[in-house]
Amino acid sequence: MTIGVGGSTALEELKKLQNMTLDIKPITLDEYQARINHAQALMREHNIGALYINAGTNLTYFTGMQWGASERMVGALLPANGELSYIAPHFEEDTIAGFLVLQAPIVTWQEHQSPYDLCIDMLAKSDINRGDIAVDESCSFFLADGLIQAANARGLALNFISSKTITAGCRMHKSLVEIALLQRAKDMTMEVHKAVAKILRVGISTVEVTNFIHQAHLRVGAAKGSYFCIVLFGQDTAFPHGVKAPKCLEVDDMVLIDTGCLVEGYNSDITRSYVFGEANEAQRKVWQHEKDAQAAAFNAATLGATCESVDISARALLAAEGYGPDYQLPGLPHRTGHGIGLDIHEWPYLVRGDKTPLAIGMCFSNEPMLCIPGQFGVRLEDHFYMNEQGAKWFTKPSYSIDDPFGLEA
Repeated sequence: MTIGVGGSTALEELKKLQNMTLDIKPITLDEYQARINHAQALMREHNIGALYINAGTNLTYFTGMQWGASERMVGALLPANGELSYIAPHFEEDTIAGFLVLQAPIVTWQEHQSPYDLCIDMLAKSDINRGDIAVDESCSFFLADGLIQAANARGLALNFISSKTITAGCRMHKSLVEIALLQRAKDMTMEVHKAVAKILRVGISTVEVTNFIHQAHLRVGAAKGSYFCIVLFGQDTAFPHGVKAPKCLEVDDMVLIDTGCLVEGYNSDITRSYVFGEANEAQRKVWQHEKDAQAAAFNAATLGATCESVDISARALLAAEGYGPDYQLPGLPHRTGHGIGLDIHEWPYLVRGDKTPLAIGMCFSNEPMLCIPGQFGVRLEDHFYMNEQGAKWFTKPSYSIDDPFGLEA
């Protein structure tokens, strides 16, 4: 039997887990203000008059306010030169005031009024009547279209563009505090991975495993439990994001578990693949190729190298082993990795075509998954960040197919 897999119960493993969040340090008001200042500097550099930040993770990043996007405009307007203001429905004003972290005026609109006209009025009060206005790239089309129509109705020469230059320009470079929060989230999920491996038994369902993972994340301090969870056995592991009717566990099945949690809004996202029982020759071969591809990607991640070069390095190693080419199966059907932070998938991406230079503070998943249709798949997903010396792992990669968690290493 694979070391660290099976032999225990859910109750026993949950009892061993402890809250790991008691000493975390949240983002400070000074850091939120520094983010605002950085955004404004980027806006001035690119001749952008103002930034509309919609409810969601961009609003959280710049202000600390956690509010979900809906059909009503809730967000903030940030001029390149001037003070931040929030925009919200009038009936939500008192509620939103309770959610504010970075304090600023709340400008409201009644239900029969146009929030887009209100936003244009706010721009006018800042003497912004022409030029580029950045609109949160994550917001729905109707919001951007509403702003365009409101400006056109007044004959204003405002040009609404994507905010990616500003939002990604700020968010893809994590601070030490952000990296510490990401580190803790990943440490927590690694403990959950070790615990869930021990409760596996013949006949266990993916639902039972998923429920345990949620409870385990709660035990280690994730306030909302699992942020997401993918559990797959046997042939189902060849499908990166699962199947409609997942099978129960059988002896010698490949196991794929991909899960994560949130710490102060920052994500973990870790996958482990191993065999429940004894690995056969094919499983060993593919598992090792996956580990080697992950190592090749990590070794290619040097300061100044392009994001795409990391993907190219992993894919080249796999092609030399007979996989692919490119995205063909058997092989690696998706990008090698993604940025991570307040969003589980964010810029930049480790994929061909992304020529962003790797720089200090960038954080990525490293997961060049191998899919063998009709047989099984292997995904080993860990994360790394860029510091002054280059790439540094958040979590140690899986040790071996026989001892995936390095318990006897």
